[in-house]
Amino acid sequence: MFRRNVSSGNPFEETYGYSRAVRVGGQVYVSGTTASGADLGGDAYTQTRSALSIINGALADVGASLSDVVRTTVYIVDMSDLEGVSNAHAETFGHIRPASTLVQVTGLTPAAAVVEVEVTAVTD
Repeated sequence: MFRRNVSSGNPFEETYGYSRAVRVGGQVYVSGTTASGADLGGDAYTQTRSALSIINGALADVGASLSDVVRTTVYIVDMSDLEGVSNAHAETFGHIRPASTLVQVTGLTPAAAVVEVEVTAVTD
């Protein structure tokens, strides 16, 4: 079966031994993704939009798109950020309606991250 690994170029991928995304046949798995750059200093809404933009790029690298997403898992540090995270998620997936899980965690890497998103997509 066809397998393609996608790297973001982050040196931690080599150290930790993971890929930004992996496509196996028509299934695509995108690793947990946080905001980056200036967006990492933003609020939960901004960070979620940034993470989803990075995910969109990883999906495109393997011939998929956000419309192919069938599952999201969202990790949030503080439930008081739920509205911002939910708004960004709904703006992106409201018409797609993937299965989704939201989990509160005690912390993320990098420490400035307040939200992390991972997705699974299925293509033809």
